[in-house]
Amino acid sequence: MINVRWLPRPASYTTVWQDMRAFTEARTSTTRDEIWLVEHEPVYTLGLAGKTEHVLNPGAIPIVRTDRGGQVTYHGPGQVVAYCLFDLRRYGLYVKEYVNRLEEVVINLLQDGYGLDGACRKVGAPGVYVPIDETPEAVSPGLNDGRTTKQLAKIAALGIKVRNGCTYHGVALNVEMDLTPFLGINPCGYEGLVTVDLAGCGVHTTVSEAGNLLARYLLQAFPARETS
Repeated sequence: MINVRWLPRPASYTTVWQDMRAFTEARTSTTRDEIWLVEHEPVYTLGLAGKTEHVLNPGAIPIVRTDRGGQVTYHGPGQVVAYCLFDLRRYGLYVKEYVNRLEEVVINLLQDGYGLDGACRKVGAPGVYVPIDETPEAVSPGLNDGRTTKQLAKIAALGIKVRNGCTYHGVALNVEMDLTPFLGINPCGYEGLVTVDLAGCGVHTTVSEAGNLLARYLLQAFPARETS
């Protein structure tokens, strides 16, 4: 079976990252897969290929260069992160297939669990997005005729690391948080990328409830495999 556990909150990103690496390096063919759920202290993280120019105005928020894929993102209170420590060989998955399945988990969670129609992927920009209304006023000041258009806003970020066939890092879902720190970066390396949370989509839940539901969907998508 897959072990699911909540880490003490709020958690230091660096401490959890070090613990994930240590777990992955020490595991054997008989080690059970795990899902770690956590809510972090405020932090910006830069992936292996992360470019510092995407950090625009970090203020007092610390920046950690980590070993996951991707560019820069923000973790903080009101966001649940699910760290997936899986042995991909048990599921017969390659990395690209694994990433697609993680995204599919979040899309199914948003659509079936929370009734958010339109949750989707975005070509060339890993993660999960939802359509939100955009008023012409925001694009063309002075134009306010009541019309709205749709744009995609990012609600979940994804970043992984694979070592010896085993994964760590995972997926972060914005629940109900201060989104202002996302303005201090180009989220995931995309200038002007809009971020949103569940609360902004009309879904009011707690980090604990959202994390437990996310774990349930992950367990459905990654049925436990017997260790060898």
